[in-house]
Amino acid sequence: MKLIPRPEYMNFLKRYQDHHLIKVISGVRRCGKSTLFYLYRQYLLNHGVMPEQIITINFEDLAYESLCEYHALYRYIMERMQADKMNYIFLDEIQHVKNFEKVVDSLFIKDNADVYITGSNAYFMSGDLATLLTGRYVELSMLPLSFREFSQGMTGDMSLSEQYNAYIRISSFPYALQFQDDFQAVEEYLSGIYNTILVKDTLRRMRSSDTMMVESLMKFLAANIGSLISPNKIANSMTSAGRKIDNKTVEKYLQGLKDSLLIYQADRFDVRGKQLLKINAKYYLVDPAFRRLLINDTGRDTGHILENVVYLELLRRGDKVYVGQLPRGEIDFVVEKSGTREYYQVAESTLLPEVLERELKPLQSVPDQYPKYLLTLDEIAPEADYDGIKKKNVLRWLLEPNS
Repeated sequence: MKLIPRPEYMNFLKRYQDHHLIKVISGVRRCGKSTLFYLYRQYLLNHGVMPEQIITINFEDLAYESLCEYHALYRYIMERMQADKMNYIFLDEIQHVKNFEKVVDSLFIKDNADVYITGSNAYFMSGDLATLLTGRYVELSMLPLSFREFSQGMTGDMSLSEQYNAYIRISSFPYALQFQDDFQAVEEYLSGIYNTILVKDTLRRMRSSDTMMVESLMKFLAANIGSLISPNKIANSMTSAGRKIDNKTVEKYLQGLKDSLLIYQADRFDVRGKQLLKINAKYYLVDPAFRRLLINDTGRDTGHILENVVYLELLRRGDKVYVGQLPRGEIDFVVEKSGTREYYQVAESTLLPEVLERELKPLQSVPDQYPKYLLTLDEIAPEADYDGIKKKNVLRWLLEPNS
């Protein structure tokens, strides 16, 4: 299997190597966390670290089931640590270990332990982790493959648009590339990932057995990518469709789906008032291919699928991504990044004058001087500058390296 280099994530690990901080890597199941650990261990071995200095445990491997008891885990690690050398300790899918933080805490106070942990749900990005490991960790939030990484893993001679169609059809999960010529295998693989996340990371953590209702909620979200919705609107729509549910239950299930990293929530940001708004948000899927799996709607709504792809890419490149709210209308995305801000409009095409005018208007109404971009699939006149608003071909933009 071809391993795809993921330099932005690798550079994060290299940057914090030997620093007295716990390295926390979180991300949805099968997004490539274990492979990243493997590539990083190879880097360590190629740069003077000896094999006996590396301790690796994957808690989804039955061979390590006995180590899911935290005292046993601590003993196992201590027996293998080299007293006079730095030890690199990799604990993969550590959410399976109850009270794991006690082990990590005990390792943290040792001068010769460099600790790396992964988890598959947002427990590792929530207040839970911040409380347990306050001030002692740095966190890397991983996503499945970007379009650029996916293109590097593709075989065969394909145009840029063909690569994009493959990206949204096959999936951004790395292993799915093995099935690029077998659509049925892709569907079965995606279905397996989805069901595992839903059962193990969502329903189990919520202590809920109402699989049908959570599935209905996921289908509603998949059908409404890029639409402003609220728990109350979702509850009313689902109840009208014969799935009776109240908004409090919707809120609980939305949080569970966000915690499992199946969905992401983009809150509204008042561009003029420069504050977050509490009512209504947009929701995006961790992999646009899940939309086809859930609602089998491959030929329509390509604009919102493109919006989903751009949203995930902006998450990779920025700190926070919001929906921009204006007195009249909205901007697709406002990105807060290292003390600065960027604005993005996304459209399939702006070749028609009335469409171009409509897409430029929200950006033109923002009085500040932060960068503003219009991203489209246009091949004719793909690049332009409208009084400082830069139009770019979105596929070429997706191929740009993260800055």
